Amino acid sequence: MSRRLLAGALLVGLLGGCGVPVDEEPRRVQPPPGSFPTTGTAGPTAASGRVTETLCFVREDRLDRAVRRVDALPGVDVHLQHLLAGPAAGEREAGFASALPGTVTVAGVRMNGTLAEVDVRAAGEETGRSDEVLAFGQIVCTLTTRSDVRRVSFRRDGRPLDVPRGDGSLSRDPLGAADYAPLMPVR
Repeated sequence: MSRRLLAGALLVGLLGGCGVPVDEEPRRVQPPPGSFPTTGTAGPTAASGRVTETLCFVREDRLDRAVRRVDALPGVDVHLQHLLAGPAAGEREAGFASALPGTVTVAGVRMNGTLAEVDVRAAGEETGRSDEVLAFGQIVCTLTTRSDVRRVSFRRDGRPLDVPRGDGSLSRDPLGAADYAPLMPVR
């Protein structure tokens, strides 16, 4: 046993002596050639992704699409979470904003075939927001950009919810991007 302890102590002593020698003063280091990642996180807005993730935000009081490059399209719930997180810094600089905070509180989403059923909680009485139509439009337009979502319905406390459409009418039926066409830019 004592030989093992002695061998272990010797090994620790030898390894402890290995390393980079200390310079007496700082020296300039030349970076290797090639590009470097920027400081901060690349996040979902990285231009190097293989597929696109489309998110509908508000720009100039209209619904407009922001496209992010991602390695793989996330599930519907994560896609919705990305929308709820709001525009990234570069998107904000490009004029994108969100009508969701303070307007619609999303509790979750589940798929029923190609129908995305979004559960929402009641908003407070005085949210100070009057752009509910844009908030619901952001959700519908974002989710229906996916190939696995054709329509979106909204529920509160397990019951269908009447939500505003782009023309100002209320609907409890499942909605698609065409229901918000009046709020989309002409392209």
